Amino acid sequence: MGFTSLLITPPFTQLNTPYPATAYLKGFLNTINQSALQADLGIEVILQLFSKGGLTEMFNTVSLSQVLSDNSARIFALRDDYVSTIDSVIKFLQGQNPTMALQICSGNFLPEASRFDQLAELDYAFGTMGTQDQAKHLATLYLEDISDFIVEAIDPHFGFSRYAERLARSANSFDQLYSALETELSFIDKITIRILEAKLEHSRPDLILISVPFPGNLFAAFRIAQYVRENHPTMKIAMGGGFPNTELRSVCDTRVFEFFDFITLDDGEAPVENLIKFISGDSQVGSLKRTFLLEESQVKYYNNPQIRDYKQSEVGTPDYSDLPLDKYISVIEIINPMHRLWSDGRWNKLTMAHGCYWGKCTFCDISLDYIKIYEPVAAKLLCDRMEELIAQTGENGFHFVDEAAPPALMRALALEILRRKLVVTWWTNIRFEKSFTADLCLLLKASGCIAVSGGLEVASDRLLKLIDKGVTVEQVAKVTRNFTESGIMVHAYLMYGYPTQTVQETVDSLEMVRQLFEEGVLQSAYWHQFAMTVHSPVGMFPEKFGVVKSDLIGTFANNDVTYVDPTGVDHDQFSFGLKKSLYNYMHGMCYDFPLQDWFEFKIPRTSINPNFISDAIQENRDLVLRPNSKVVFLGTTPFIRFTTKTKKGFVRESAQLTFHSKQQVLELMFDKAEGEWLFEMLGKLAPQNEKLLTTKDIKSDYESSVGADFELFWFSKPVAKLREVGLLEL
Repeated sequence: MGFTSLLITPPFTQLNTPYPATAYLKGFLNTINQSALQADLGIEVILQLFSKGGLTEMFNTVSLSQVLSDNSARIFALRDDYVSTIDSVIKFLQGQNPTMALQICSGNFLPEASRFDQLAELDYAFGTMGTQDQAKHLATLYLEDISDFIVEAIDPHFGFSRYAERLARSANSFDQLYSALETELSFIDKITIRILEAKLEHSRPDLILISVPFPGNLFAAFRIAQYVRENHPTMKIAMGGGFPNTELRSVCDTRVFEFFDFITLDDGEAPVENLIKFISGDSQVGSLKRTFLLEESQVKYYNNPQIRDYKQSEVGTPDYSDLPLDKYISVIEIINPMHRLWSDGRWNKLTMAHGCYWGKCTFCDISLDYIKIYEPVAAKLLCDRMEELIAQTGENGFHFVDEAAPPALMRALALEILRRKLVVTWWTNIRFEKSFTADLCLLLKASGCIAVSGGLEVASDRLLKLIDKGVTVEQVAKVTRNFTESGIMVHAYLMYGYPTQTVQETVDSLEMVRQLFEEGVLQSAYWHQFAMTVHSPVGMFPEKFGVVKSDLIGTFANNDVTYVDPTGVDHDQFSFGLKKSLYNYMHGMCYDFPLQDWFEFKIPRTSINPNFISDAIQENRDLVLRPNSKVVFLGTTPFIRFTTKTKKGFVRESAQLTFHSKQQVLELMFDKAEGEWLFEMLGKLAPQNEKLLTTKDIKSDYESSVGADFELFWFSKPVAKLREVGLLEL
């Protein structure tokens, strides 16, 4: 029997869709004919726990004499109601029983604990929601009530999208995690191990590859490795993923390798391929790529420079086979439009480009390969992969998990989607580039783009320059307007507490955000407090940013850096007020509240002009011919009808072009020669044509065919109206 790998995502990541790392790696292993199976233990543990049998077993572990809070005591008293309803609720959230929504919304079906207390406050937000969405939210509150009980009475480390995250955060030392691993298995651990053992029995792998994307997966990863080491000592175990890539680049605690044989860094394809060769006896230890292991009681790192990494065109299409795609559950946790995309619905994950084409932001890990090495994927290959995934998964929703999707590639992808007439829904992360013109946004919308997220970070031009973001607040306002007017939702990542940020700049940032929401060009946002990382320019050269960092280097995780900002501003105090104000702005409320009302301490008045954003987004279409712009017509082929009018002996021949769009009928009149030329030209401008014509090409053709001034035609009222039904300049 050949070599087999088992790829595991430990508990917990997302409930609604698999984290893509194992699917990416399995897709690659397919290309080199390596056998691999994969498992998302997160969703499988959740489904066993949140079932009739799982809840019965859980409640039976609780003693009647156990001291519980009033809330947990209520849940325990209603345990029979939870047990009897749980399977129906889970099936509903899996999309298998939509009629259950009526029962859930009717009241007196779900047992209710403290999470339902917030419903009274949220009536204004959910009052206009459809029955399905209301039921999803109520079912989510119901699950969160059970989660609260688990945390108090069963396992304090539990969380739906993370497990024992506290043990992994800023874990410079391995001591705390090591001590936790010496304790008895928790109730959640036992479920995990039961499922794991069944996977091992079925696959009998030679190598177990555990992907750890986040701190909240780390403890479970070690628990899994601990069990394998004790019960299946011949199986080799490796860890990779986002957490080791950022946190464990200088790991030197030998105790880590009591659990794992190997830790690999960065892109996993070449390291895993050479790990398989090494374990199989086909190569020596010196041929390993970006791999830690224990050798002669010391942690050694091997990175053979002769072994190249794979190009993005060579890594294959992600393979989601083995994963229970119909079992994931969609929830509505919080009323944030972009966060809802994260938790509701199943998305195929793809990447347009490896790394970041900008790669300059000073808070970002731009020294690491996952950011530093930029490599786009050709639009045709991306569409090939999309079609493969649609065929494999039955889902046509795509989340492109780019650091920042390049505008030119997004344009090419949109055109390729339209050429192939694919019906897809997609969203991604961007930079607020000025190249996202109104017409490009309309093209993206036509191809199925529904949302973008991007970093506004600190809405202060001084700090944006210090961050080297490459944008201004005014530019962000214009770009968000373009996306919004095209029908694409915009989410902004916001940051506070950046080195040297003053109280005045924090207040002014909030005012900018308030105006963006008030003008309707931003629909969703989230405030993050700045954290310095060792791999960012701020972390590597803190003196350039006016701060002093700690020199403490640990033997385990090294990513977050403590530092002292000489401004002495207590940024923590802004957290609640920033988030509370944003919550209201996202619901279209409280724009007229003074900023002071959000804070319990004195803040300065904003220095921002109250009309700053409204002035910035005023659209004045400049009448400038851009000869190299590509021109595309997304509309339908018009009907053409010729008319003749005689007045005082003068005969005028005209052409009427009638355009039918999805929402309107548009009739435009042209001189006969112009109308005939336009009718023929629109066919050449369809996105199905491989070669796109430029404005220069069209001008030349117009002037030779019609013999009139092209600029007068191009900026005429009929052509302006034509833009409403799909004429785009890109």
